[in-house]
Amino acid sequence: MYLRKRALERLAKERVLYERHQGGDIQLCVVYPNVYRLGMANLGFQAIFHIFESDPLVAADRAFLPDPDERDVMRRRGERMVSFERGRPLSEFDVLAFSISFETDYLNVVSILRMAGIPLSRSERAGGGYPLIIAGGSAVFLNPEPIADFIDLFLIGEGEEMVPEFLARFHERRAAEPQERLRGLAQIEGAYLPDYFTPVYDRTGKIQSVEYSGPGKPTVSRRLIRDLNRFRTTSLILTEESVFGDMYLVEASRGCQWGCRFCAAGFMYRPIRYRAAENLIPEALRGLEERKVIGLVGAEMASVPGVAEIAEAVAEHGGRLSPSSLKADCITPRLAAALGRNGNRSVTIAPEAGSERMRKVINKNLSEDEILKTADLMVGEGVDNLKFYFMIGLPEERDEDVLEIARLTGKILERARSRKRPVGRVTISLNPFVPKPWTPFQWDPMQDARSIKEKVAMLRSAVARLGAVELDAESPREAYFQTMVSRGDRRVGRILEMLDAAGCDGPGDIWRELARLRREPVEGIPDPNFFVTRGYGHDEVLPWDFIDHHIHKWFLLSERKKAHYEHQSKPCDVTRCRVCGAC
Repeated sequence: MYLRKRALERLAKERVLYERHQGGDIQLCVVYPNVYRLGMANLGFQAIFHIFESDPLVAADRAFLPDPDERDVMRRRGERMVSFERGRPLSEFDVLAFSISFETDYLNVVSILRMAGIPLSRSERAGGGYPLIIAGGSAVFLNPEPIADFIDLFLIGEGEEMVPEFLARFHERRAAEPQERLRGLAQIEGAYLPDYFTPVYDRTGKIQSVEYSGPGKPTVSRRLIRDLNRFRTTSLILTEESVFGDMYLVEASRGCQWGCRFCAAGFMYRPIRYRAAENLIPEALRGLEERKVIGLVGAEMASVPGVAEIAEAVAEHGGRLSPSSLKADCITPRLAAALGRNGNRSVTIAPEAGSERMRKVINKNLSEDEILKTADLMVGEGVDNLKFYFMIGLPEERDEDVLEIARLTGKILERARSRKRPVGRVTISLNPFVPKPWTPFQWDPMQDARSIKEKVAMLRSAVARLGAVELDAESPREAYFQTMVSRGDRRVGRILEMLDAAGCDGPGDIWRELARLRREPVEGIPDPNFFVTRGYGHDEVLPWDFIDHHIHKWFLLSERKKAHYEHQSKPCDVTRCRVCGAC
């Protein structure tokens, strides 16, 4: 088969950095609901696969969304999806475990189940004869509801402890009747059984209440690993086909201390946890035996304790450190010098907003002077390719705030020229604001796509006057779909089924079908605008309210009010502060 041939070619090119075993009698497949090159760049997917594969009870396999050309061949030949390692039909496994990092991959979950010949609805699978379908990952921590009708059981939280507990309990109850087994698995802390929860909607389409039929409280407590030093999270399988194929990845932290009001990672992973530098340095040096570039992974890397020491150690051994993102005011001269060694010519900085006012709104805690000084510092150390992340369409935003992005970029270029320090490539990466659950902006709508396009055009015209600056803007159509699945309830599952049935293979197809649905409503399928361009009421029952992230809702509301008055909050102090409820 065409699909199998490519899998064997990819397997032959992989380098596995741990000892594998044959496994036990639980046939389990870990599924990444996107293509191979993205899945193998995802540390969470690799870590979870390793946990499953290391359990002596399990014979583990992988699966990925087939590439577009593979999907075409499968359609023509009528082939079903098979696993990556063994080429086994997905429908023959005991368990399919989806690892979902991005809500936009929810549509791919539906497509994979269909391509595997597995009924989409969990109610159709209730009688047995099909794999148990479970799901975890950062996307489902926030809001699993758009795919709740397709998944038997969710694991809400970090998997290092949850997965072994799940496997032990599954093994104990393997011979039980499917529904009885599910009820037993739902007793795991952090497990979410959608069968226990039934949303009730009012006449306007809002959630009026959620009926609960399970034991105990109608909440699911998100699981958290307090001490990251107990576990290694690094590249375990290397392949040059990965989008980070030239890197060895090392996770340095989970969460973020700064509390930017749009950022899910800063709230869902609270409290912030770091790995110690004395653990990260040996991991990085071990990685240099495989790759010359060490990718340091986390929400914000300049705040990691000992990061300059890590960068120096990597540089001294002939490699270079590539941090995922850096907060400008946290970059020290020592860190800048270490990053500039051994050919590191590109650094990513995330001001997020162009104006001082908007940075107060989003709680960025970053002044223009700090941004300019950091750019000077990086250019002075030989880093001549600068990439800046900005957002557009943020709550409280005005047109002048958007134009400030061009003005700030122009200032950076002007200062570099005045100091006779040439800047190579400057890239502005512009992303439309997408409201995320469990953030202070979860109640805010996304601006309509037309308004976003107008702002992008306005900014592009201003940036064009600067000369050699590239503006890379994400499509507001893609952001529209992302907002729908981020803020949606279970009824969004019907929309996902519709999109899959229409054969949507990309953002253009998705936008076309959603636009058609808005023009030609279908009974039983909600208007996507209900979840995207509508502000949610502060007293409204939100689709994800049943998850306990250990953050007070009143705290999120107070942060939203501070945004309106352009007031900033201090960074998290996990040693003393107990305000938000996470510590």
